[in-house]
Amino acid sequence: MPKGIKKKNLSQKTCVSCNRPFTWRKKWARDWEHVKYCSDSCRKHNRLIHFKSYNGY
Repeated sequence: MPKGIKKKNLSQKTCVSCNRPFTWRKKWARDWEHVKYCSDSCRKHNRLIHFKSYNGY
């Protein structure tokens, strides 16, 4: 009996920052329902945009 799950059967989400699809990763197993961004760079970029708009830059 094979172990694991094939990549085509993994769940996907769309990144809030770049609108690209990304798939489930083992490191996100506990927090998958709270994951919004595909990478740290997207998360930082989105925070920078909100900071600039909030402070009037």
